[in-house]
Amino acid sequence: MDTTSSLFQLPDELLYLWHAYRTEVLLSAGLVFAVVRLALYWRGGSRKNKEILTPPVLTPVDEKPLVIQSAKESLQDADHYEAPIPSAKPARPKPGPKRVTGVKKAKRPADPDATLDGIQPILFYYTVGGSTQAYAKTLAESLSATTTPTILPPQLHDLAETDYDDFFLGTPKQPGTIPFYLLLLPTYNIDTNLDSFLEHLRETHHDFRIDTAPLAGLAGYSVFGFGDQTEWPSEAEGFCTQAVEADKWMARLTGRKRAFPLGFGDVSAKKGVEERLREWTEGVTAIMKDLAAGKGLGEGVPGSGDAVESGDEEDEEDVDDEQPKRTTTKRSKTADLEDMKAPIAVDFTPSQPAPPKPMVPKTSPTYTALTKQGYSIIGTHSGVKTCRWTKSALRGRGSCYKHSFYGIASHLCMEATPSLSCSNKCVFCWRHGTNPVGTTWRWTVDPPDEIYAGITAAHYAKIKTLRGVPGVRADRFAAALRIRHCALSLVGEPIFYPHINALLALLHADHISTFLVCNAQHPDHLAALGPVTQLYVSIDASNAESLRQIDRPLHRDYWDRFLRCMDVLYAKRHTTRTVFRLTLVKNFNIAEEAEGYANLVLRARPAFIEVKGVTYCGTSTSKGAGLSMANVPFWHEVQLFAAELQRALKARGLDYGVGAEHAHSCCLLLAERERFFRVPAAGSSTDGKVGAKQWHTQIDYAQFFRCLESGRPFAPEDYVGTPTPEWALEGKGGFDPRDVRVDRKGRAIEIAGKEES
Repeated sequence: MDTTSSLFQLPDELLYLWHAYRTEVLLSAGLVFAVVRLALYWRGGSRKNKEILTPPVLTPVDEKPLVIQSAKESLQDADHYEAPIPSAKPARPKPGPKRVTGVKKAKRPADPDATLDGIQPILFYYTVGGSTQAYAKTLAESLSATTTPTILPPQLHDLAETDYDDFFLGTPKQPGTIPFYLLLLPTYNIDTNLDSFLEHLRETHHDFRIDTAPLAGLAGYSVFGFGDQTEWPSEAEGFCTQAVEADKWMARLTGRKRAFPLGFGDVSAKKGVEERLREWTEGVTAIMKDLAAGKGLGEGVPGSGDAVESGDEEDEEDVDDEQPKRTTTKRSKTADLEDMKAPIAVDFTPSQPAPPKPMVPKTSPTYTALTKQGYSIIGTHSGVKTCRWTKSALRGRGSCYKHSFYGIASHLCMEATPSLSCSNKCVFCWRHGTNPVGTTWRWTVDPPDEIYAGITAAHYAKIKTLRGVPGVRADRFAAALRIRHCALSLVGEPIFYPHINALLALLHADHISTFLVCNAQHPDHLAALGPVTQLYVSIDASNAESLRQIDRPLHRDYWDRFLRCMDVLYAKRHTTRTVFRLTLVKNFNIAEEAEGYANLVLRARPAFIEVKGVTYCGTSTSKGAGLSMANVPFWHEVQLFAAELQRALKARGLDYGVGAEHAHSCCLLLAERERFFRVPAAGSSTDGKVGAKQWHTQIDYAQFFRCLESGRPFAPEDYVGTPTPEWALEGKGGFDPRDVRVDRKGRAIEIAGKEES
C-alpha cells in the first residue's frame, strides 16, 4: 500500500517541478538547440566551400583565362557614367590601368515631367551706377505683364542687399511653387559686392559639407550679362566675364538646370543691349511656360548644355580652379616608361601673381558713388567724411553721445577710415552697398604717412567750407582747425588695413586721440593691435543666427571669429579701454536676448557697454533687409533693455551701472562699477559732493599721452578723467546746457526741467 502510494505521488512532484522551472528549462533547451544548429551549419558550410575551391587531389583541371569585366563595362548602367556609342569596329583595349571618366550627375526628381503648381521667377541684379537696376525693373515689369495662373509675378532682389545663404545655399521654400532664378549681372574691373557673390558660389561648390547640387530644386535658371565692348572687345579680353563665371557656378550648383543660354548685352550700344535683353526675356518667358505646362527643360541633359561650354570637354571637377590646367601630349599606344629616353621638360619658374588693384580707383563707379555721398577718397582705399554732429557742434546745437560719455567735443573730432572695405553687409549700414567688401586684403597698400596727410588735409578742407554757414561760432570754428580726436570708424573695417599700428602712431604723435571701431571678424588683427585711446567692438547679436541675419558676414566661420575676438578683448582689458557697442534692432536682436549678451560680457569683460537704438537711414539696403522705422526702438525701450541686461549681469556676479546717457541719440552707457564708480580726486569734484563716489566715464586725454610717451605699461584706470557731468548722468538726458537744442526748422526747444522722450 505504501509502495503504491509513493508511485502515485511521483507525477505530482514532477508536475510541480515543471511548473516551477519550465521557463528556465525551455530557454536552456532553445539555447542548446541553437548552438548545435549553428555548429552543424558552420561545419557543413566550411566543408562545402572547401570542396568548391579545392578540386580533389590528382584531378585534371582545364585552366581557362579569367575574364575580368572592364571598368567601363561594369559601370555601364551607373548614374555617373555616360556610355559611349558603340562603333562598328570594336576598339582594342589599351595597356595599363583603366581610368573611369565622366561627370557625376546630381539627383533628379522622380518625375521631371510632372506639372508644376506654379513658377516663381526670382530676379537678382547688382548695380553700382544704377543702370543694371533700371534694366532689372524693366524686366520685372515685362514679366509681370505675362503672368499666368501658373507663372507668378517676379520678385526683385538686389544682390548687395541679399543674404546669400537664404537663396544660394538651398532652394527657398515656397509652398505650392518652385523658384526660377534670373540673374542680371554687369562686369566691373574693380572690387565690388559682386566679387563676394561669385566667391560665395565658388565656396559653396567646393564645400564638402554642402550637397553637390544644393540648388537642384530650382525649376531652372538663366543669366544675362552686361559689358562694354569698347573696353573689352571679346570674352577672352574681359567682356561679361563675371556673368560667365556666375553662369558656370550656377550650372554646377543646380545640377545643370540652365533653362536658357547665357545672354550678353553691350552697353556701349544702348539699342543693341535693349534688343538683346528683349530676345533673352522672350526666350526665358517661353521656357517658364513650358515648365508650367510640364514639358520640362527640353531633350537631353537638363538645360541648354553642360556646365563647361565652348568646346571645352575637360572634366573641371578634377582640376583646381586656382591651378593652371594640365596639358597632355600624344603618345603612341605602345609607349612605356622605358621608351622615354629624354627627360620631360618642366618649367619650374613660379607663376607671377596678378598685381594688386586699387580698392577704389578714381575712374570707378564706386568712387563716384562714395564722393556723391560726401566722402573724400584718400589714395586708393581710405576715406574721410564730416559728421553731422561736427556741423551741429560748430553751430552750438549739441555734440554726439561721445561728448556726454567721454568728453569729446564733436567739432574737434575727425571721422575717417584707412579701409573702405568691410567684411559685413549690416542691414542698418548707410553705405548703400557701394563700398567694396572682402575677407582678405587683396588691394594695393598706401603708406600710412600718405593716409595721415591725406585724411587730415581733407578734413580741414571740409571744415573750411563751413565758415560761411549761418550760426557757426567763431571760437568753435577756430578750435576745429586743430584736430584733437579721431574716430576710426566711418565705413569699412579700419583694423583691416595692414599698417594700422603705424597710422595710430602718427595720430598719437600729434596728440590726436584714437577711437577705433571693429566688427569682431578679424581676431588676429585685433590681437596684434597696438595702443588706442579706446577700442570698440560692434556686438550686434548674442547668437550665431541673429548675427547672420543682422550683420550678414562674409566669413563662413563668422561665429568662431566673433568668439575669438571676445577672448582677445578679455586679454586686453587691463591695458586698453574696451567697449561693447550694442546696436538694438527691434524684432531682430532685442526680445529675450539679454541673457545671451550677458554671456558675451562675462566672456570679454569690457570696461563699458554702449546700448544704442539703431538709426534708420531709409535706404533701399535697409528696406531690402526688411528694416523700417518699426525696427527703431524708442528711448524707453532702450532703457528697459539696459535694465534687463543689468539684472542678467548681476546674476553672473558682474556689477555694471548706468554711467551716462544721451537721450537724443537713444543711447546710454553701462560702466563697470568697481573700476569707474569712485571717489573723485582732490579738486576734481564738480558738484560739491566731497568724499562721495561718482561716475568717472570721462577721459583725461593729456594723461593718456603722458602714459603712452612714458614707455611704461599702463591701464585704463591711469587716464580716467574728471567725474561725469551732472547733465550727462542717468535721468538727465545728456544734453550739454551750454548748447541750444533746436528743431528741424532751427527753432530753439525748451528742455529745462523736462525729461527727454
